[in-house]
Amino acid sequence: MTPAQGERLWDSAAAVAPCGTIVEIGSYRGKSAVVMASAAAPGVSVTAIDPHAGNDRGPQQIHGTADDGEGDHEAFMANLHAAGVADRVRHLRVFSHDALDDVRGTIDLLYIDGAHRVKPARDDIVQWGARVAPGGTLLIHDSFSSIGVTLALLTSLIPGRRFRYLGRDGSLTRYRRDDLTGSEWPRNVARQLLELGWFARNVVIKVLLVARLGSVARRLGHDGETWPY
Repeated sequence: MTPAQGERLWDSAAAVAPCGTIVEIGSYRGKSAVVMASAAAPGVSVTAIDPHAGNDRGPQQIHGTADDGEGDHEAFMANLHAAGVADRVRHLRVFSHDALDDVRGTIDLLYIDGAHRVKPARDDIVQWGARVAPGGTLLIHDSFSSIGVTLALLTSLIPGRRFRYLGRDGSLTRYRRDDLTGSEWPRNVARQLLELGWFARNVVIKVLLVARLGSVARRLGHDGETWPY
């Protein structure tokens, strides 16, 4: 998470009205949950969903072990306590598709940073996105960076008419639940398709980093070291 992305999470959580609902899919070790719980107004419900199973832990960490997951869970809980927000975050240690019935009502802020493979990423966007209240906010990390997440966007949100694209902070895309009519829809589609140029650049950078060609990546304006976010 970049500083700009952290600020976006903070501002989005702070904008949720008292008695509203925030849901996070994919918590890892708790940084984003801490940010949102710290920013949220009293009375806002904050639910973090992560099975901490050891898989999909980050770039090039699709496969992991149960021990990895347990370590993440322990770090997650310790970080919530250290930040003083443990009592504000409800943690559901299950896969996101198993938690749909555990969150009641509509969602005012949905932050998705879960599995990066196409099908589970698309399922999160479609199934959980359907729960976002009119006027609510949807944030998706690794958009136009992860191949799986980008393909999920291309087959769900981008051609859809229920979410208005507001832009991105790095790979953190912002949407508002807002039914699109008339000429709004093609313009909304076009704005998102224009991001595919940035996506192609990120894919090239990742290939160069894996090939240990950071010096070439720097010619594309990248630092040649960090994974594109």
